[in-house]
Amino acid sequence: MLVDWNSRHNLVSRGSLDDLWRRHFWDSAQLASHIPGTAGTRDMTLADMGSGAGFPGLVLAAMLRDRLKVTLFEATAKKSAFLTAAAARMELDVRVVNARMEDAPAQIFDVITSRACAPLPGLLAYAHRFTGPRTVCLFLKGRNVGEELTEAHKCWSMKVSQFPSLSDPSGAILEVRELEPHDRAPKKASHPGRRQPKGRRR
Repeated sequence: MLVDWNSRHNLVSRGSLDDLWRRHFWDSAQLASHIPGTAGTRDMTLADMGSGAGFPGLVLAAMLRDRLKVTLFEATAKKSAFLTAAAARMELDVRVVNARMEDAPAQIFDVITSRACAPLPGLLAYAHRFTGPRTVCLFLKGRNVGEELTEAHKCWSMKVSQFPSLSDPSGAILEVRELEPHDRAPKKASHPGRRQPKGRRR
């Protein structure tokens, strides 16, 4: 389905199709082990920012369908249509929101994910409106993760754990908790998807 839609809508870079499993599915799936366990019988909520072709949000929704209530945020209408169709085919109960993050109504999620969406300072600006005291942010980042962390710490207070990517030797997984802005944190980030960090491509 992804290959068929991609031929018409360019959901992922064509150069990555030859290594689809590692570049997209495995890259996304590795986040599952970083998602906290369910508290009691309550389903955990997950928001995926700038979902694109469903990486990582749709993959995690399929892997953890009995544990997660997933919302996919995607500003591009064609990509949102693909996400809706793919979720229906896989019989996944996910919510697709065709809107920019800064325009979406604020609500609190347990987990927030993102991949190839924006540099870290921008991601944190998007995510903050959707975080609570126990929210965990999981971001897949490329080789410039150190530079992005340096810039982000200028505007944000947070607890950060960094793990090596299992799919990209130069990549990393950032686990961010207790996110709070400094006075000079950006009021509104630019639109996700307009600028992708170097070293990570969809």
